[in-house]
Amino acid sequence: MLTNVRAELVKQARRPANWLLLAVAAALTLAFGYLIPYAGLTGMASGTPAADSGLAAMLPEMFLGNAVGGLPIFAGALALIFGVLVAGSEYGWDTWKAVLAQRPARMSVYAAKLATLALGTMLGVLTLFACTATASAVIASAESQPLDWPGPLDLGFGIGAGWLMALMWASLGAALAITLRGVALPIGLGLVWLLAVQNLLATIAAPLLDWVASAQEWLPGPNAGALAYAAGARDTPGVSDIVEPGHATLVVAAYLLAFCAVGGWLLHRRDIA
Repeated sequence: MLTNVRAELVKQARRPANWLLLAVAAALTLAFGYLIPYAGLTGMASGTPAADSGLAAMLPEMFLGNAVGGLPIFAGALALIFGVLVAGSEYGWDTWKAVLAQRPARMSVYAAKLATLALGTMLGVLTLFACTATASAVIASAESQPLDWPGPLDLGFGIGAGWLMALMWASLGAALAITLRGVALPIGLGLVWLLAVQNLLATIAAPLLDWVASAQEWLPGPNAGALAYAAGARDTPGVSDIVEPGHATLVVAAYLLAFCAVGGWLLHRRDIA
């Protein structure tokens, strides 16, 4: 098992696409969490209420929310692409037979891929936290504001919530890749759901249909948004307090287990070719 995990980690670490996804996630989080708001803040009068609230959102006390605020939408989409690449590239390269000819069982290879997703998404979440913490410290120093950091419990909850959301989207990508046996179509369908359908349901269907509004409480995106809200994210697309944090945690964890189970069952039952 450890040999399979080590081989998968080496393979994924040598893929430039994975590092590009991580760089894009960090760049977008910094751009929409700090660079653009701070550029807008410099154009306001220093004493206006909007200037004070805008600056407060970028200080160290709020860096947890800025780190996880993108995970319900754009950072989650990048995690989904990561999951597709890890699980679906074997179909594109036609290397499943070569991998299994080395004697590991299908479930051992699949478990190694899930372990790689878990470690990769944890690396991504920690990178986002490091970037936002650094940016908030720089802004606080530039504006002569105190460095008031969140407590260890809040930090632990934020990292755990971010990792749970990222791993859920990555496992969805892996399940789609195994279901559709490829890379391009799973990425396309996953992004359509994550970036378009979820927003249409929330903004158009839910206000008109009660059953859609009720169903929102059990869909992965809104629950990821509620988890990000509980971690401190505010005024971000896809983030709201639609359900309680405990409810959101259980639903996101249930989807994570379901996506992993579906991918494993299909890989075990179907032909590789």
